[in-house]
Amino acid sequence: MTEGAGRSDAFDEHEGGKGSQERVEHVDHSERVEHSEHSEHSERERRGKEHETSHEGKSRGPAGSEGGDSDVGDARGDGVGGARARDAGGRGAGDHGAGDHGGSGGSAGTGQPSRIPTPRPSVEDTGLPLPAPVPLVLEHRVLKSLLGAWALAACSGEETAAVEEHLGECGACADEALRLRGAVGLLHPPESLDLDPALRTRVLESCLDRRPPRIPVPEWAAPYDAETARLDALLQDIADAEWHAPVRLRWFEDDGPVSRRTTVAGVIAHLLSVDGLVGVALGLDDPLGGTAARVRAETEAAAAAAGEAAGLDLPAPEAATPTGRTEAYWRASHFPPTRAVRRPWREQSHHLVRTVAFAGGGSGRLAVSYGGFALPLRDSMLDRAFECWVHAGDIADAVDYPYEPPAPRHLHRMIDLAARMLPVSLAERRRVGRAAPASRHLVAAGAPGRSLRLEIEGAGGGEWLIPLDSPAAEASAEHEVAHVALDGVEFCRLAAGHVSPEEAAAGQVGDREAIRDVLFAAAALSRM
Repeated sequence: MTEGAGRSDAFDEHEGGKGSQERVEHVDHSERVEHSEHSEHSERERRGKEHETSHEGKSRGPAGSEGGDSDVGDARGDGVGGARARDAGGRGAGDHGAGDHGGSGGSAGTGQPSRIPTPRPSVEDTGLPLPAPVPLVLEHRVLKSLLGAWALAACSGEETAAVEEHLGECGACADEALRLRGAVGLLHPPESLDLDPALRTRVLESCLDRRPPRIPVPEWAAPYDAETARLDALLQDIADAEWHAPVRLRWFEDDGPVSRRTTVAGVIAHLLSVDGLVGVALGLDDPLGGTAARVRAETEAAAAAAGEAAGLDLPAPEAATPTGRTEAYWRASHFPPTRAVRRPWREQSHHLVRTVAFAGGGSGRLAVSYGGFALPLRDSMLDRAFECWVHAGDIADAVDYPYEPPAPRHLHRMIDLAARMLPVSLAERRRVGRAAPASRHLVAAGAPGRSLRLEIEGAGGGEWLIPLDSPAAEASAEHEVAHVALDGVEFCRLAAGHVSPEEAAAGQVGDREAIRDVLFAAAALSRM
């Protein structure tokens, strides 16, 4: 009894466990069948008309097969009806599931995959390490060609890493990179540059429109003020080594060109020495100091002795001329002039402008002696502005620096000074027999005589009538015998001795001899 009961309990337990497993398997099987039937129903929905047409054809079949067809039709109908019933019961769950997944681009209820893929997860969101960059492997010649771009910070990140790694291994490239990086530093000077000649004028005019200056600079001193400022901007932008760059000073003497070799610093020393003549006339200290007095005394003593021995009246001592003062300054220097000469030259130019401004400009008729001749103060300041521009161009050519002509109104004043000095230069050349004699008819002072029309084209140009017979004669359009046309900058280069009269590009009409004499007289205005 007990044993049977035990077997019965064991059997029930075994049967119960087996039944539970069968029920689980039955549920899984039912879900799979339902899912399969749901997919089959979706396919049949898409092909509905084909199924209905086929079903109606079979219903209308022969009488002999009517029973079989009806059975098949009933079974199919039961299957479809059952699937539809089950689909109706489970469609809510299916729709809800699609909504939970956000509803991708697939067709609702078709069971087909979406044609629009879901966004891929970013590598940074996965928590995985980012891929390491692959270093560039470049040849030595390629890395060397990238040094310029590296110095300008124009390389990509990979190129920069490759170049910097190479610099730790190659000493030649490291030296070149250091030199290029230093050159890049020169592109950013500590002081601003004023390369545009009109920029300073525009800024000053804008400032003066708001508040007029308490002590204005005379108009005839403005060109000197502007040209010294432009030259100083150039000097601030050159390196120390460029102060020793060779410069050849050129001028015209007698009937041929003359030149003298010096350096950039030597040119500034020359400007300092000659500008000192204006300073001495204004009562300022002579930049040459005791050197000028000693050299002048020695030259005067030598000239007096030579004149007494020859019985001649010698001209003014050479030490009082621009050339003599420059030579004295160069000889007194124990070492060639260096960058240190810029400071005294710039301070002297400021003193000259401030002095004429504080004096109210006056009439500008104070005589400034140049040894062999003298000029009024207003013309002397224009002369110094002209020479400052010419020698700034010499320096710019020596160091390969762009340099523009003066402002048009300043250039016009310089051309006007040269045109007014042409009759005196022509008379001096005629006196020494280097120009054709004057007209056979003597012209009284103030009377009209033969004239040449000088036409200057371009910015700062104009027209001037040059008397040919005497500086005291009056130029007259009625007595015009020749017409010359020149570009403004070209005429200034001719007056500076940088272009020979034969090479000056000039339009010429009229008396060829008079034209030649005037062009040579313009070249004779030049000096060191």
